[in-house]
Amino acid sequence: MRPSKRQPDSLRPLILNAGFSRNAEGSCLIQCGNTHVICTATIESGVPSFLKNTGKGWVTAEYGMLPRSTNSRIPREAAKGKQSGRTQEIQRLIGRSLRSVVDLKLLGERQITIDCDVIEADGGTRTASITGAYVALHYAVGSLLKAGLIKQSPITGQVAAVSCGIYKGVPVLDLDYDEDSAATMDANFVLTADGRIIEIQCTAEEKPVEEEQFSALFALAKLGIKELAEAQKKAMGL
Repeated sequence: MRPSKRQPDSLRPLILNAGFSRNAEGSCLIQCGNTHVICTATIESGVPSFLKNTGKGWVTAEYGMLPRSTNSRIPREAAKGKQSGRTQEIQRLIGRSLRSVVDLKLLGERQITIDCDVIEADGGTRTASITGAYVALHYAVGSLLKAGLIKQSPITGQVAAVSCGIYKGVPVLDLDYDEDSAATMDANFVLTADGRIIEIQCTAEEKPVEEEQFSALFALAKLGIKELAEAQKKAMGL
């Protein structure tokens, strides 16, 4: 039995609140059970130096956990003067995931930055960030289209992410912290809405796992992504 009493193939209760921030060009508050992340999109003229005069735009992300997003206070990384390796890894993952479904040429020489701020953490913060960030990106692009700054949407596909793992010998979908901390294998799946692979992060915690177990996790991930993608569409009014 899972701590949350969910079935192995069940997501946590999901809420996508688009337009949560009135100031950002695009935003989404995503709630996956007790994991809550605010995703805001900011549009800026200009691009990083390696893209200047190429006609291409850029999509990037920043990620952070607020001090009391967990049971004990996490010191602000700004106070330390540097980001942790975990933070850098996660924000690069979010950026890569979003860029995989964006035609940067159609964006023009402008940058969209998605800030993902975790206000409550109960496992799956990186996957929730990707799923919510896509909704924020959608609305940011919509603001460019509405203003006539671009003629065609640069978004070429839909992306979402979910975690899966082996908990007490059973493949389960959408791990919360209690399951993640005890899982013998956990994986983060970043997929398109139609199940194509963008990125998979997979680790065995105690011993190597069989291919059949990984295949079971992948099957669960595709089910979860399908449900997440439908929730995204609803939040985007599609």
